[in-house]
Amino acid sequence: MTDPRNLLQEILSSYTDDDKWIDSTFERIKRLSNTKVGDVGQDFVEKLCKSVGLNYAIPKKKSGEREKNSPWDIRIESVEFELKTATEDVSGSFQFNHIRYHRDYDALLCLGITPEKIFFGAWSKADVTTSQAGRLIPMEKGTNASHKLTKKPDQLYSIDQFDKRIRNLTNKIRK
Repeated sequence: MTDPRNLLQEILSSYTDDDKWIDSTFERIKRLSNTKVGDVGQDFVEKLCKSVGLNYAIPKKKSGEREKNSPWDIRIESVEFELKTATEDVSGSFQFNHIRYHRDYDALLCLGITPEKIFFGAWSKADVTTSQAGRLIPMEKGTNASHKLTKKPDQLYSIDQFDKRIRNLTNKIRK
């Protein structure tokens, strides 16, 4: 019998990562699990809000720990956001996964990371549910609980516009 480790090594040698990430500014994010990519996005948005002077809060348990099962991920200027982070795929798109209509939040914030740039998009929940944010595709055939939103970088904003765009959106939602 062939050593199973050798079989796996043989198979792995036939797969390669997309060269665009090799030696790029944000290469390290490609070595993280999807859950950790989400954590990076969460930490980044928190620090970005702090640096531009946006009021923000994260859901916390009574013990003071971060609440992992909250329907929203971050509250910015009194608006509760679901936050999704994705890296650019081989076709040049971002796949923002597990967007859920049924959760209780006010807006969706998507953070897209390319090898060298950071993009974002933000929409009210009403815009998400009426497809004005883009076409949502069910993640699993025959279900309607979790969706995927696909965006190209040119359909999002440069992170340099975060402060202005988030303030405009939160002001609109709070009215």
